[in-house]
Amino acid sequence: MPHFRPLLTVAVVLAGVAALLAPAVPAILRYGALPKVPDGPVNLLLAGVTPNYLEHAPVWPWPAAPEDYTGITDTLLLAQLRPGGEVRLLSIPRDTWMNIPDWGYGKINGANPHGGPDMLVRAVQGLTGLPIDAHVLLSLGALRDLTEAAGGVTLTVPEDMKYDDAAGKLHIDLKAGPQHLNGAQVEGFLRFRHDALGDIGRVSRQQLFLGALSARLKSPLNVWRLPAVVGAIDHNVKTDLTRAEVSAVLGALLGGPKVKAVTLPGAFGAGGTWTPDRAGIARMVREQFSDPGNPRGLKIRVVNVNAPPGTARKTKARLEALGYTHVSTETALGVRPRTTVSGESHAARKLIADLGLGTPDTAPGLNGYELTVRLGADAK
Repeated sequence: MPHFRPLLTVAVVLAGVAALLAPAVPAILRYGALPKVPDGPVNLLLAGVTPNYLEHAPVWPWPAAPEDYTGITDTLLLAQLRPGGEVRLLSIPRDTWMNIPDWGYGKINGANPHGGPDMLVRAVQGLTGLPIDAHVLLSLGALRDLTEAAGGVTLTVPEDMKYDDAAGKLHIDLKAGPQHLNGAQVEGFLRFRHDALGDIGRVSRQQLFLGALSARLKSPLNVWRLPAVVGAIDHNVKTDLTRAEVSAVLGALLGGPKVKAVTLPGAFGAGGTWTPDRAGIARMVREQFSDPGNPRGLKIRVVNVNAPPGTARKTKARLEALGYTHVSTETALGVRPRTTVSGESHAARKLIADLGLGTPDTAPGLNGYELTVRLGADAK
């Protein structure tokens, strides 16, 4: 018997590993792909869909119909995953009032039941000007199951929340202050709307929850929970993600994730709607969601360090002729034999290719600029 104990131990360990990985197996089989860092940002539209109810059922409250992902979108996020591991999140209020393609004016949360994910994607693209690579529709149970798989989240509830909706099977009773929430509590925390800010308050709580969840999943102590997290997501989504896009998403997340969240610029309109600020949206997209690997839309500072007088101005004119839109100049005389470019490596290399001049520089760029060109004696 002693000779069999090591084999028995190995068998028990393997059985435990298999049980741990089991929730993720369906997703691995369907999307299994090696992480590959994408060449540029990947834009995903994430939409939480409310259930439809069996309105002619003989019981009350009406039970939920089988999930078909045709309900209104209660939560709407545009997630941009960048090659370095940074995730930019744009929260779009569900009551955003706009002219939806092939439907007309209405709240953006009605796009999905009227025209499915295609209409929803076109609405968000029209609203932001950003291309959407894929969409992910999440059922009502997604965040509850995801939170349970993660072992709950710790966050600060900003105010007392008390609300009961028998028809919607929603019962919320949370006290203000720091606390650890389970799945059911998180669902109430995110769906609560009876505060002074209404839908915008919900958006703020969504961002608070995502930050807490990200921090929990990044902890080395919770690595063992990841298969269950993957399984919870896989059981509650409908998506058009391809295997190649999953590979790119995984590759983009290898360096992080580091999450930065913003809310769609706008103001309260009639009937509690959210009126988009088109100029503010364009500015926000340019500043927060421009492709960091495409230098033509980035803020660039050209500094004449060791080139003939007027070279910075000529360089600015050359770049603008190529389609660069945010180039400014200055002079800071010194000794620099060769021209260098500081900033994100992909963008720096493309800028160098456009200039036909320069080498990448690991030195910090100037504050407030994504790329800094320091002109050396080789510039003319």
